[in-house]
Amino acid sequence: MSQQPKQRTKKQLKSFAILLRNTTWKCGRVERQVVNYLRSHLTRFGHVRLPLKEVLSHFKLDGKRKNDFLEAIKRLERRHIIKIVQQ
Repeated sequence: MSQQPKQRTKKQLKSFAILLRNTTWKCGRVERQVVNYLRSHLTRFGHVRLPLKEVLSHFKLDGKRKNDFLEAIKRLERRHIIKIVQQ
């Protein structure tokens, strides 16, 4: 059986984002914001891994914007710009 969308979202929010490539070429607005936030966090604190919950709370998203954010994360992972790792 496949997972329900809510369960998949909860599981995804418990995971970490790792910045693999420092590029935003051919990315949309939300993807650029996510990559820039991960990049700035890396340069300031030296952390490579960042919880998705923290990124989501930084942008203060809810409803449709939250879904757009999660889709942008999936697109970035598909393009091998970030990697999503479970705890």
